Amino acid sequence: MDATSSKGMDESACVFCLIAEGKREAAVVYEDDSMMVFMDKYPISNGHTLVIPKKHYTTILEMESKDVCMLFTLAHRIAKAAVVAVDAQGFSIAQNNGKVAHQVVPHVHVHIVPRSINEERGKWPSRRTATMEELRSIAGKIRQHLLNDNNNSATTMDVELITD
Repeated sequence: MDATSSKGMDESACVFCLIAEGKREAAVVYEDDSMMVFMDKYPISNGHTLVIPKKHYTTILEMESKDVCMLFTLAHRIAKAAVVAVDAQGFSIAQNNGKVAHQVVPHVHVHIVPRSINEERGKWPSRRTATMEELRSIAGKIRQHLLNDNNNSATTMDVELITD
C-alpha cells in the first residue's frame, strides 16, 4: 500500500486502513486479499456493515472498474446474509463520495443498512454507539449466513412494498 493516496492524505491516519492492516479493532465479517467487511461502530440499524477495499482510495472515482465491480459484488453477498441474519424486511445501500455527499471517513466504503418494518416511516434512523461484544455477535451471525449462502444460493427475502 502506498503511503499517501492520490489526494495526498496520509493513509497511516485513515481509520479504515488501520482496520484493514489489523492495527485497529473491528468486528470483522469477511476478509480476502483485496476487500474487507466489518460492522459499523456507530450503526444506523442492527446489522449495519461496511464493505471496503483494503487499498486506500478516497472516492470511488479513483478505483479501477474491475475493483468497483468486486466491491459491489461483495456488497450484494453481504446484504443477502445481513438481511437474513438480523431478520430484516429490506435494506439500504449507501456509498458517499466527498464531504459534500456526507462522506465522513475519506476511504471508499459501502454501507449496508438492514431495514425493519417496525422503523418509523419517512425518517432515517439515528446512529448509536454499539459495544464490540454486540458487534462481534452480529458479525458472527452474518458470517454464518454468508457461509450458508455459499452452500445454498437460493436465498429469498420477503419484501413488503410500502406505498405511503
